[in-house]
Parts: sequence; C-alpha cells; structure tokens
Amino acid sequence: MALRRRRPRGRILDRSRGRGSHAPRGADRRSGIVRPSCRLFLRLAVQRENDEYLDPVYSQYREFFVLVDAHYDGRPVSWCPYIYVDNHHALARGLVQGFPKKIGRVHQTRVFASPGKASPTLSPGACFGAGVSCDERTLAQARVTLEKPLEDPSPLLSRDTINLRHFPTLEVGKYEKPAVHELVRMDYGDQQLADVWIGSGEIELFQAPREELADLRPVRAGMGFRGSMSYNVTQVFPLT
Repeated sequence: MALRRRRPRGRILDRSRGRGSHAPRGADRRSGIVRPSCRLFLRLAVQRENDEYLDPVYSQYREFFVLVDAHYDGRPVSWCPYIYVDNHHALARGLVQGFPKKIGRVHQTRVFASPGKASPTLSPGACFGAGVSCDERTLAQARVTLEKPLEDPSPLLSRDTINLRHFPTLEVGKYEKPAVHELVRMDYGDQQLADVWIGSGEIELFQAPREELADLRPVRAGMGFRGSMSYNVTQVFPLT
C-alpha cells in the first residue's frame, strides 16, 4: 500500500528548522521546485536459492519507507531518507545495500482469498489501513480507498533508487574518514507489478523524540495505490 504526496520545498528533502538537508552530496538541490514523495507500506518475502519461503520466520517481513524525488547527474531519481523494518535479517541486508533501516513495527490491512467482514476485496470503495511505530511510539498512520485498477503501472517503477552506503571508522583521529562512504544505484531486476489499484489516500506523520520523519509531513495528497510487486536484487552500482 502506498501514498503519493506533494510538498513544496526550497531544496530537495529540506529539513525543517535549519538542520541541513536529507539529500546526499551529489544530489541536485534546485530551489523553487515542487518535489513529490511517496510513502510505502510493504509486506515482503525474501528468496535466494534455498527455498527460504518455506521458513516464513526468516523470510517474511514488513516495511514502511519514504521515497522522495531528487536529481542525480541531471536525471530524476528516488532517494530513501527513512525506512523501518520488523525483521533483523532484512535490517542487516538493507544496511549493506545503503538503506538507512531501523527496527519498527509495521501493520497493514490484508486481502484474503475467502471474502469476509474482516477483510476488504479488490473493488471500488474498499479501504486499506496501515501504521508504523518505532520504540513503542506511533510514527505514521495511513489509509487508501480504492477507486479503479491502474491500467499501466509501469510509471511506478520508472525511477532509479539511489542509496548512500556509509560505514564509519571507529578509530581515534579518523572519525571523519569513514571506511565506506559511497552513493550507489540499486539494481532491481525482473521487476513486476500485479493487481494495482489506485484511489484516494491520506496519511498522518507524528512527532516523536529523536525521530525526524514528521519533518517530511505532507501538505496535500496525490494518488494512493495498492498492489503486488516482485523483483530481484543482485548488486548495486557505485556512483562515487
């Protein structure tokens, strides 16, 4: 389940109260441009080569993350400043890939093959809700009301995702010289989308101590959507 929102900014991913920018060095910070962003709630399963899907405790997890539009080298890209996940295997994998993952609790409405009062169906007017918390503090709540199927979902996958792989050096005198500090482009292979429905959406981001997610609170809503997706990740491409 996802929500697209638009918010006018002076810089890409500009933080409030003058605390700098969420954007990495190398990202284009153009003033006076409206930058859309997307909030995604995902239920995922990882599969390598050993039938990991047969071990759901290991392979299944849920995520909430924010993608914001940026520019790198003159072309539009997506950048992920915040992401929360409820599985420590997925956390470790994401940090290696450059996603700034944190442990959280993510829940969302499910669809079941057998319809009933406890589950919506993929039909006009169906409502889906989701929420995320971290350290027992609620950070976001969202809702999407379906209107119609999306005939061509390919624009949802039209932008590359750029991450920052950063691993500090814990040696006195070398704190400012990280062991790894590089921008990378995610290589998503064999991307597929299915059963994508669009409609209206709403989301609330809540203030919490030592959390800055609410700094990206939107001011107006765009499209909400719900669908299924699959892809492969085999590598990342260094950009710096």
